[in-house]
Amino acid sequence: MSEPLVQDGRTDWGGGRIFRPVRAGNAFEETVERILQAVKLGVFRYGDRLPAERDLAVRLNISRVTLREAIRSLQQAGYVESRRGRYGGTFVTYRTTAPGPDELRRVAEDMGGELADALTFRLVLETGAAEQSARRSLSAEQRAHLQRRLTELEQAPPGEYRQADSRFHLAIGELTGSDSLAASIADVRMRLNDLLNAIPMLDHNIENSTAQHRAMVQAILSGDPEGARRATEEHLAGTAALLRAFLG
Repeated sequence: MSEPLVQDGRTDWGGGRIFRPVRAGNAFEETVERILQAVKLGVFRYGDRLPAERDLAVRLNISRVTLREAIRSLQQAGYVESRRGRYGGTFVTYRTTAPGPDELRRVAEDMGGELADALTFRLVLETGAAEQSARRSLSAEQRAHLQRRLTELEQAPPGEYRQADSRFHLAIGELTGSDSLAASIADVRMRLNDLLNAIPMLDHNIENSTAQHRAMVQAILSGDPEGARRATEEHLAGTAALLRAFLG
């Protein structure tokens, strides 16, 4: 079950501060986008209950009518379901499915030049986020949260690994203290989400990633900005190379 994290005096529902205020002109569309991000990136997993309606409406700075319309649309699309009663609420019904080789190529072709752009943007964002996180004086709760995300990732079964990986990377964005940076990391992850989900679970790659994730966490928690940047850059370069290989 996804747990809230206290960030700089605020409760954050774990995940790049995805539930940030939406713009008034496209309130419905952006509300759908925010909830889909949280679900597809695994901030809220299959069976999890979304935050209470009143809390979510405040976080998104929208009316409860708009929120209900968005949830109703997502329920019709099969991503969530609403249950009544004492233990009711809105629950995630979406399960991650990796696209097959043909669909993977189609997604990559649809992205075209945006793929290289997204990979470069991700590299700049996440290396900077790791460096900034290592520069900050993190609270005991923030440090424990990052360690929990790492442990969760290392213990995740194959079918849940990619979502756990998303939560780990989003957690580093949260630690920067920058809403804009954390939100941008979530946005670029969504652009690459289908492609990243399609990378086969290769034992050697998982071993490499585990060592790199540990190096990232160790550098951040020990206050080593250069080490955090270097470990993150190595990790993301490996992921990009593997992705290009399977698209080749």
